[in-house]
Amino acid sequence: MENNTFTAIIAHELALPERGVANTLQLLEEGCTIPFISRYRKERTGGLDEVQIAAISERNDKMKEMAKRKDTIRNTIDSQGKLTDELKKRIDDCWDATELEDIYLPYKPKRRTRAQVAREQGLEPLSVILMMQREQQPMVAAQRFVGKQVGDVQAAIKGAQDIIAETVSEDEQARGQVRASFKREAVITAKVVKTKADTEDAAKFADYFDFSEPLRRCSSHRLLAIRRGENEGILRVSISPDDDNTSERLKRRYVHGYGPCATLVGEAVDDAYKRLLKPSIENEFAALSKEKADEEAINVFAENLHQLLLSAPLGQKRVMGVDPGFRTGCKIVCLDAQGNLLHHEAIFPHPPKPNKPAAASALEQMVKRYAIEAIAIGNGTASRETDSFIRSLHFDHEVQIFVVSEDGASVYSASKTARDEFPDEDVTVRGAMSIGRRLMDPLAELVKIDPKSIGVGQYQHDVDQAKLKKSLDQTVEFCVNSVGVNLNTASSYLLTYVSGLGPTLAKNIVDYRKENGPFSSRAQLKKVPRLGPAAYQQCAGFLRIPGARNPLDNSGVHPESYAIVEQMAKDQGCTVKQLVDDKAKQKLIDIKRYVTKDVGLPTLTDIMRELEKPGRDPREQIEEFKFDDTVHTPEDLHEGMELPGIVTNITNFGAFVDIGVHQDGLVHISQLADRYVADPTQVVKLHQHVRVRVAGVDLKRGRISLSMKGLQQG
Repeated sequence: MENNTFTAIIAHELALPERGVANTLQLLEEGCTIPFISRYRKERTGGLDEVQIAAISERNDKMKEMAKRKDTIRNTIDSQGKLTDELKKRIDDCWDATELEDIYLPYKPKRRTRAQVAREQGLEPLSVILMMQREQQPMVAAQRFVGKQVGDVQAAIKGAQDIIAETVSEDEQARGQVRASFKREAVITAKVVKTKADTEDAAKFADYFDFSEPLRRCSSHRLLAIRRGENEGILRVSISPDDDNTSERLKRRYVHGYGPCATLVGEAVDDAYKRLLKPSIENEFAALSKEKADEEAINVFAENLHQLLLSAPLGQKRVMGVDPGFRTGCKIVCLDAQGNLLHHEAIFPHPPKPNKPAAASALEQMVKRYAIEAIAIGNGTASRETDSFIRSLHFDHEVQIFVVSEDGASVYSASKTARDEFPDEDVTVRGAMSIGRRLMDPLAELVKIDPKSIGVGQYQHDVDQAKLKKSLDQTVEFCVNSVGVNLNTASSYLLTYVSGLGPTLAKNIVDYRKENGPFSSRAQLKKVPRLGPAAYQQCAGFLRIPGARNPLDNSGVHPESYAIVEQMAKDQGCTVKQLVDDKAKQKLIDIKRYVTKDVGLPTLTDIMRELEKPGRDPREQIEEFKFDDTVHTPEDLHEGMELPGIVTNITNFGAFVDIGVHQDGLVHISQLADRYVADPTQVVKLHQHVRVRVAGVDLKRGRISLSMKGLQQG
């Protein structure tokens, strides 16, 4: 019953067909992963993509949590003997978290309130008299309640008002009314804490020392910045609608006429709003706005990470990794085409103790001795200087030179992962190796680093950490499975993210490979300890074996579909290998002939695409890039200057671009194009090569403003 309920609600919320949602939920219950479902179960889902399936999964988890919450609420109310059939039905039918908590509020066990004390004093009947607003002499009526527990008339009236205030604050309709006011007109206000205004820490929050803006218009990055200032004790933050209007509207609901009782009820409603309702709804809106800002920030982070992980790889070439530096020199590593370390040494081409001739000779010899095909230079300290130095050298063969982001390389080099990989090397060698390997295959290298350390998000430490981790892990999983993984070269860290595997099975695969040599077929995976039929089904299609006897083992065709391809080959009078090699034969195939109850056109179309380009890499080709030779520091910049740059980070408010001055400039969203831009990701991508114009340089604040307006982009 629950699943049916869930299906209908989720389908409605996400505007998806019920059948697709129902089948997706069933597949998830069976333990299928999101990449597997989106890639190999298109017939069942109606072709839903990873994002849609992830949304279904997330909404399903929330609804399961809500179902548990409803059980708790029903049991609590039932134990009080107050669970009527009508109330039970309302709870059963409710799937809105806010509404559910409003229903529960009057029955919710709470600490001893002023209203409870008044009820214990027997003042509830007096509160009813006041609420009816017919009594012309409330003080006389209150006299009847004065006694041992209630000292005087004023105390009796006050107690009755406390009961009225709590009743109003727990009234669903009253809460809905105040909530509507907040939604319509709430303003977020930030003020600096006076004692902190002149401190160094406060300077970065100067924009918010006296800030006010309608909450609905407050962007996610501003809200997160304000909340960070609040958490650091620098800002005092409040969210409020127009208090007088909201209170008056509320009074119109409860106050009838102008008699003495009406005045007392009006006072109680004012108290209900200021003391109970407003703080409660303010907390609610603070949490909701923070949740929305978190969601936006996490989405931006996930999109940036997605683009970064799918950056163009150089591929299996012999690479030199260079970790530039001044004082400690440049750490050089030479790697073979599989990323194994061949050699490492330090050279000193830069001050304070430069030895350019020796550095040049050493580097030229290394390039020659190890047949280096490409050089990866980290983009940190001394990057520009090292790039210029290396480009000035003369090699005996063509060598491509790239500048590579080293964000997270130092974190990786000191990590347990790096120590496990290279126990005999120090952190400098590990860092340079990470830079070199990033050029060869960004995805394979970056999966070893905590995504939060890669530097492609905003306010990553301010958002919900559990949600951030889930989103980023999911992004890594999607990227790894969309590219596919070489079963014979992948590290255990990369294998961990393959559909159906995890740390244990990934380690078991690597151990099996070490013991038995390279895998010759996907079927061999079944011999790996603890890798059962379910895991095999989930992972097999995403693992590639280049040079396998069966060419399908190096494709995205799932082993469960091999029989279909074999039948196609048989019908064409050839082997599977001949079919893969012969594009003309592929064109003769009428896929409609192979449709069955379980296999439809979506799967068959995917199979034909794989036969055309088996084991294809969906990532783009890498391009060389060179900064402007005349610009090295912010002091070299002047307004109107046009420069090449690389996009290093994308936010909701624009894109950060490295122009080679050791400090990224900001292209504000309004300067990204000659048209209105709602979402920067529609215009730019991470690591994209762009042309920018310098719009302003603030050396004191360390800010560079850039523009892409009116510039032809490649």
